Amino acid sequence: MENEIRINKALSMAGICSRREADRCIADGRVRINGREAAPGDRVKAGDEIMLDGKPVLMQEPLTLLLFYKPRGIVSSTKQQRSETTVVDYLHYPVRVFPVGRLDKESEGLLLMTNQGELADRILRGANGHEKEYQVRIDRPVTEEFVRRMSEGVHILDTVTRPCKVWQTGRHTFGIILTQGLNRQIRRMCHALGCEVTGLRRIRILNLKLDGLQPGQYRPVTDNEYRELLRRLRLTPEDNAE
Repeated sequence: MENEIRINKALSMAGICSRREADRCIADGRVRINGREAAPGDRVKAGDEIMLDGKPVLMQEPLTLLLFYKPRGIVSSTKQQRSETTVVDYLHYPVRVFPVGRLDKESEGLLLMTNQGELADRILRGANGHEKEYQVRIDRPVTEEFVRRMSEGVHILDTVTRPCKVWQTGRHTFGIILTQGLNRQIRRMCHALGCEVTGLRRIRILNLKLDGLQPGQYRPVTDNEYRELLRRLRLTPEDNAE
């Protein structure tokens, strides 16, 4: 570790969560440094005691990256709310892992689970234009006009979505590749065009594919997949270990 680093980076390096999620944990008062409640921007150094939810943060854990087929009804979160089941509770993986981004409770498909905060942050940076591919079913027939409007961009959340690739796969189904991650983006886009999503499955993130996994199953990323992922993210294994 450097002489001093920001607390959100320390949590990320420990494999607890991404820096974004670490900031939320700090804001919620869940993090303590040497017995006091952490504040945004606090810095820590080797030997400091860091606690999250009353549990010590260990700075050394094996690097883990899992491809998980999230079933419908499971929440993409590390913190349980009400009686919902989180992906962390569902997996019960022996190494502490967290989701890279989110997938709606009503949606299913590929969700990456990792303890590599820096890798998660790089994947989540929407400005990098990383591809995510989905299979979608709607409650109305898919038309050429619908495909055209979806692909050109739709006005939602006070912005217009980026142009994207959309193609019809059936009477009520289509495929779509996004390079941004607005909240419930596909559902909002469809709603703006007068239809509702009845089924949504993510099948790819960058080069990582859902192929072969069934709902609830997971597997570690292969060496070849990991190297290709780092290449696309313009990282080296040494960069990601920092």
